[in-house]
Amino acid sequence: MRHLFLPLLAFVSLPAFSSEKRNLSDYEGDVSDIRELRHVDQHPDSWRVWQPFIAQWKSRHLIVAFGAMTNGKKDMGDIFAMVSRNDGDTWEEPVAIFDHNKKQGDLQFAYANPVLFKPTDQNVVWCFAMRCSIKQENSEESHLVAAFSADGGWSWTPVELSMHYTGPLITNASVVETVIDGKKRYLLPAHRNTLGSDPRGSRDHFVLSSSSLLEWELEAYIPQPTSARVFLHEGNIASWGDPGGLKIVMRTANYDETSLTTDPPRAYSSVSRDGGHTWNEAKAESELHNAKSKGHFSQGSDGTHIYVYSDGPAQRDYTWPGFPNGGRTSLRYKTRLPGGEWSEQKTFFHMGIKNSYPTLIEVAPGDYRAVWDSGTETRPRTRILFGKLKLQ
Repeated sequence: MRHLFLPLLAFVSLPAFSSEKRNLSDYEGDVSDIRELRHVDQHPDSWRVWQPFIAQWKSRHLIVAFGAMTNGKKDMGDIFAMVSRNDGDTWEEPVAIFDHNKKQGDLQFAYANPVLFKPTDQNVVWCFAMRCSIKQENSEESHLVAAFSADGGWSWTPVELSMHYTGPLITNASVVETVIDGKKRYLLPAHRNTLGSDPRGSRDHFVLSSSSLLEWELEAYIPQPTSARVFLHEGNIASWGDPGGLKIVMRTANYDETSLTTDPPRAYSSVSRDGGHTWNEAKAESELHNAKSKGHFSQGSDGTHIYVYSDGPAQRDYTWPGFPNGGRTSLRYKTRLPGGEWSEQKTFFHMGIKNSYPTLIEVAPGDYRAVWDSGTETRPRTRILFGKLKLQ
């Protein structure tokens, strides 16, 4: 009887709560309708909430996934999902997608970095994430894991993926649909950082591909700059130029000393002309700032590209004037019309507090919904924020 009853929970709506706007009115920026979706105090066994990701199920129905960092762990824990059926005005209580307390036999895992994806030809939404042995110091030895929801985010079914790429990986950005050699493919950007624990390891950005979302293989590496290696990671892929053209814009750091930014601190990019099968040499984006923090890069339905990023210095750099508490404070953004140049810097959200890891979804032409993790002046990742951005 228990197994007959549980699936019915997917169709029983949990009570919605009016997400908080407390202490969020005194800010600068173009984002509006800000809500606090979740606070770390609501997760007693966690010390941070981080890396939110947003997707649109249909119409005004939104889904947000986020991580709750387990006490004693550096960057892994549980993954939750929240649902709004009124375009973000109210949100229902979160449900677990991946729970570190649930063992698989004698094995116990923790999870990180959820990314959501709604295929154009499937009436499900997918959550891809990282799964790592809970005994690890950090999540850099993770492997890909997935779950899907067929009811708009109220219940999730985990699946075991068939992986032809068997090395460790770190996820950050969602899947994109493309065509390679006349066949539909799904691309998932990821990177690895094995050099930190192995002197013969590497820091590589690559792209996985699939025809089914269940079976994944290595499609391509992003070639390093020939002048000097850069730690390329956390890239976002979007359409670029002619049909079949794609561009990936990546977070960066010094390759050998990851506590340092590039000089100057810039995002790097690479372009593919064949649907993501091959990529050109990565190069610095002279107009796009990056100081070791995830940015968001995507293309809207009218062809406009948007880049949202953390302003200022690297996360723990206390030497920049005006940033006494280090980096990852204000969120800024730039836009680019088709065939044009990047705009001047605009303010997305500024409040004198920690903010990082923005993710946006376009729900109508030029109309975006956004989530990011936020904190206090000195403490990052104490809450998940939601807002709306309409490009003029």
